[in-house]
Amino acid sequence: MPTISVEHLAKYYRVYQKTPGVLGTLKALFSRKYYDVKAVDDVSFSIDEGELVGCIGPNGAGKTTTLKILSGLLYPTKGKVSVLGFVPWERKENFQKQLALVMGQKNQLWWDLPAIESFVLNKEIYEVPDQKYKKIMGELTEMLDIKDLLNVQVKKLSLGERMKAELVAALLHEPKILFLDEPTIGLDVVAQKKMRDFIKNYREKYKATIILTSHYMGDVKELCQRVIIIDLGRIVFDGKLDELVARYADHKVITCLFERPVDRENLEGFGKIDSFEPLKVSIQVERPQVSQVSGELLSNFPIADLTIEEPPIEEIIRTFFAAQNSS
Repeated sequence: MPTISVEHLAKYYRVYQKTPGVLGTLKALFSRKYYDVKAVDDVSFSIDEGELVGCIGPNGAGKTTTLKILSGLLYPTKGKVSVLGFVPWERKENFQKQLALVMGQKNQLWWDLPAIESFVLNKEIYEVPDQKYKKIMGELTEMLDIKDLLNVQVKKLSLGERMKAELVAALLHEPKILFLDEPTIGLDVVAQKKMRDFIKNYREKYKATIILTSHYMGDVKELCQRVIIIDLGRIVFDGKLDELVARYADHKVITCLFERPVDRENLEGFGKIDSFEPLKVSIQVERPQVSQVSGELLSNFPIADLTIEEPPIEEIIRTFFAAQNSS
């Protein structure tokens, strides 16, 4: 039985449409026009225990709305949802004790108090025994390297330090389900890397089932084997990230570092040149030709180093949406 099962989920909002100006305001006193916004529209998927799934899509696609329904914060317009065998919006105590929702743009810690005070409060809310609390606290603060920050006021923490503390607060009760909505938003490159490493290690250690939404494709590439792409409230792709790459990236990028300068003209027959410097070049090469081209480059040029990489995941997603819009 899947840990998370979603069948024909929909969430519609009825929105009032007002005509601008004073005349429009007067008309609205007697007659109002409404229209439905389909935040989520006939979404179905299932997730097994221990999976880490990336949920991606443009702003307003329905990602956060879906997570809020799965966590019980919103009631759906229609559809059937099961999370750990529970109906989320019934908000049963045993369900809530096995779930955590972390939103990068929301703050659950008390702003003027040290983070440790919020941790103690969450311990009591989730009825975590003293011994278990000490054990989990020690493990999480060590994994996130914030032991020295527990007695610092939250408002004096950097954004990266605060996000780490937010995670500790959300995970003290060892949830089996973890919903992460933009967990690295606003963080610098180093902090993003540390956050990704923590999420990966936490999943491996606690066998948690995780859904992650992010606009940073680096998060998805580093953490998720499976991705669900949502656009205009509907799922337009659900499968392995490798399948998406293979289908929508018909080339790889070969980057060469040369021992001495090379003329650009001598490289143009190998593929499309992305960037060129006398001692470095990046070339787009069609997938079937990669082995042949890389061999010819090694044989004919003074190469100090050669790497073969997939195109950036952002480029692949753009290609995917371009293909969707043209179909």
